[in-house]
Amino acid sequence: MADFLSILIYLAIGGTAVVLVLGIISLYRSGDKARSQSNKLMRARVALQALAIALLGLLAFVKANFGS
Repeated sequence: MADFLSILIYLAIGGTAVVLVLGIISLYRSGDKARSQSNKLMRARVALQALAIALLGLLAFVKANFGS
């Protein structure tokens, strides 16, 4: 279980990094569509960060209560 959670954490962190870079690139484009896309990407980044933090908390809980 802990290994599976670790893999999910790495995927969430990697996804966060990718969305962050895409959002920053979109920030420097001009136009309303680019601004809207950048805003959506930054919301997705926040959601992925929340998921990563929740998974980290779950992993800590699993390790504390059930061992490694």
